[in-house]
Amino acid sequence: MARNKTQNLPDLSSLLTPKNSLMLAVERAVLRGQDWASASVPIAEQIAARLAGVITLDLVKPGQRLLEKDISEVLHVSRAPVREAMRILERDRLVEFQARRGAIVTAPDENELRDIFRVRSVLYVTMLEQVARESPSELDALLAAHMPRLAKAAEESIDAYAVESFLLNFTTVDLCRNRLLVDVLHSISLRTLRYVRLGFVATPQSVRTSLKVWRALQKAAIKRDNKLLLSLAASRLDEAREAAIRAIAAKPADSRLARAPKTARPKVAATSLL
Repeated sequence: MARNKTQNLPDLSSLLTPKNSLMLAVERAVLRGQDWASASVPIAEQIAARLAGVITLDLVKPGQRLLEKDISEVLHVSRAPVREAMRILERDRLVEFQARRGAIVTAPDENELRDIFRVRSVLYVTMLEQVARESPSELDALLAAHMPRLAKAAEESIDAYAVESFLLNFTTVDLCRNRLLVDVLHSISLRTLRYVRLGFVATPQSVRTSLKVWRALQKAAIKRDNKLLLSLAASRLDEAREAAIRAIAAKPADSRLARAPKTARPKVAATSLL
């Protein structure tokens, strides 16, 4: 019997795709927003970013095993940085270690989702209130720069929009002068991206709703209507949470009926991590 079937191993060829916008976004989350030059990003973090990217895109499925040996062979690296990368993924709860099975990709969990969004909503709104009060001009400039990209991404694909929305949120957080708030929001950003994308995939029309709210949020920022700004931000977070909850609730029923259709994978091309 084939090894992949008996051991529930994923196809790791997607790890060889050239670095794209998703990988760059995930890399920022893995690095917790640290300002590394691209060439100097530690090898373990680069591996973790690639693995986190394919997990977030659902190219590696929940319950599948990630073996150090297989990953090191595909990426042509030693096992030591792969082992360190696995610990980074464990930190972000994308994998868990089980006795006699090793690293297993975690499944999206509604309880974790609710916990993350409960914390995120409180901290994000607090962060945005500080940014709007202390750095309104910088917030205006950031939104003016990112909104055209967000609108373009909405026309391209769900994944493009999820990544651009993630980057807009991430950059907004970076405007905050409260570094404790920034650190905590960065620490949950990767799991947030996974759940937000899940909601967009399950409810494609929510992309349009999200974009509409972002545009209203920008207008509120320009008018210095901070009360409306914070209300819109809270409603956007609530909608993202509810879309992800619906997606998780639908998954068990769907999986009993049929296997989820495969999304088109990008062409595989050899690439260097460095």
